[in-house]
Amino acid sequence: MTQDTPRRARSMEEFGARMMAMAPTEAEAAAAAPYQPRPTDVIITPYGKCGTTMLQQMFHQLRTAHAGGDMDFDDISRVLPWIENSAGLGLDVNGEQRANPRGFKSHLNYEDLPPGARYVVSLREPKAAFMSFFRFMEGWFIEPGTVTPQEFLGGWLVGGPQGKSYVSHLLSWWARRGEADTLLLEYSHIVADKPAAIRRLAAFADIALDNAALALVEERTSRAYMLAHKDRFDDAMQRARSESHAGLPPGSDSAKMRADGGSDREIASDIADQIDTMWRQQVTPVTGHADYAALAAELRGS
Repeated sequence: MTQDTPRRARSMEEFGARMMAMAPTEAEAAAAAPYQPRPTDVIITPYGKCGTTMLQQMFHQLRTAHAGGDMDFDDISRVLPWIENSAGLGLDVNGEQRANPRGFKSHLNYEDLPPGARYVVSLREPKAAFMSFFRFMEGWFIEPGTVTPQEFLGGWLVGGPQGKSYVSHLLSWWARRGEADTLLLEYSHIVADKPAAIRRLAAFADIALDNAALALVEERTSRAYMLAHKDRFDDAMQRARSESHAGLPPGSDSAKMRADGGSDREIASDIADQIDTMWRQQVTPVTGHADYAALAAELRGS
């Protein structure tokens, strides 16, 4: 994608074009070997803005805790490669990593990932997920004040041009919740009881955990710590690609850690109503849960 003057999108049409320009080119895809999973691999694959970065950090600190943890990286997705974007970033998804087990990032449904690995997913309340995603894109891909949350909602509900929606992702992984290869977590539960989440992830990934390691991982996944090191969690590689391939200006705000909490902006009642309707029409008939709170309560008890 080329243009005379780099700029952020000012409409949903422009936003869609810039997002499509981020995909690996045919030449990049052809030059990259497809991911070959190992049984010990851990793929962290929540939907966008549902806890991916926190879980990446949790997993990486767990697997390096025996050596005092590791923060010697410029982008968390360099040490846990993003499977669907690795070809465009020149990352070898089949190579050895700096610690074992190998770990990866994704946002894909179960059906879109190769079988044979282990999968970690956190679910998040849909209104919070939507507002967090909108705010993340506003200031990076979208010029602030030019696209309203109401305008953004339509694309989010259907999952963009590829149709990978919040609902399709949730239902795909909900169906896997009892499988031995899948750890299904809930975002607010992780935040409310971080030690419990760390223990569950360590056990699932077969990583030894003692009290010292637990304390280290808890501290390094705290909001304060990750905010103090936010340059490791701001999609540096993707930001560079957004400037070289999607025509965005340098210095856009791609930070995932925000001092003001990020998604705390009040959601408009009409958007909330549309998301609630989506849930009743698409999720309740499959899961039997009238709302997200009921589904999260079942996960808490599992």
